[in-house]
Amino acid sequence: MSIEEELKERADRVSETIEAFLPDEEGQLRTITEAMRYACLSGGKRIRPILMGETCLLFGEIPKILPYFGSAIEFIHAASLVHDDLPCMDDDDLRRGMPTTHKKFGENFGVLAGDALLNYAYEVAATAVENEAVEAIAATNDASFNATDARMDALRAAKAMGILTRNAGVYGMIGGQCADVEGEGKKLSEKELVFIHENKTTAMIESAMMIGAVLGGADDDSIKLIGQAAKELGMAFQIRDDILDVTGDEETIGKPVGSDEKNHKYTYVTLKGVEECRKEVTERTQRAITIIDSLGGSDSFLRRMMLWLVDREM
Repeated sequence: MSIEEELKERADRVSETIEAFLPDEEGQLRTITEAMRYACLSGGKRIRPILMGETCLLFGEIPKILPYFGSAIEFIHAASLVHDDLPCMDDDDLRRGMPTTHKKFGENFGVLAGDALLNYAYEVAATAVENEAVEAIAATNDASFNATDARMDALRAAKAMGILTRNAGVYGMIGGQCADVEGEGKKLSEKELVFIHENKTTAMIESAMMIGAVLGGADDDSIKLIGQAAKELGMAFQIRDDILDVTGDEETIGKPVGSDEKNHKYTYVTLKGVEECRKEVTERTQRAITIIDSLGGSDSFLRRMMLWLVDREM
């Protein structure tokens, strides 16, 4: 089975889980819930939930709360895309070959759908934390439970929640988006570009992989190493995106090419050119892979997936 086929299988399973978590389209909230479901279920590679699960498997079994966090991170990602496509941001009409959420539901519901998904993500993740806390309390009062394991699971859930919220906020994804907006039409330094990419894109990849490590039972040193690998992977992923915005095929990538130039964005390709960018993608990817190998992942699907991500055509 090819890497693309394996990824599709995993993505389909993630999509089924996401759909089960999303609110039903009914009643007076039908329009907003329909917009939320449209934004989340109109395709997508499900990269972040898959990275979370595969990183978790490096250290242990998949716990029952991981689907909560996998769905939550995808809701956050979908929210960021909905807002990114708005007329006040990138003003894009297509996403994954389909009308963007604001084009289908109107600009007002584009804003509201993004807001709703962001808040719903935290609601879903908080449910997982609450469930683990309840089990920890029950274990304390019931000799048939392992109280130490239950308390550790609750602590891991709380730690995962902290990673999720911090990396999505002003010191992560939103902060990167703000710097990106302020940088439009300006010639940026490499340091400024790195800040934007490390926050707008890389922070949520870090979040996915670090949460996977935490929920898998990794120790603090290993979690730190996973964060470093994720940072390298995230930067390589974003630089590859910058390359595809110049060299990609619109039908293949499912969105207009040349949008960075249209929006007067100074990118890695603008700064270094395509060939130098390709070289940096290779170097950053190798650093990430070296870390994964050191953690016992040399034969893992995670390793294969990382290599595919930074050499993709879509």
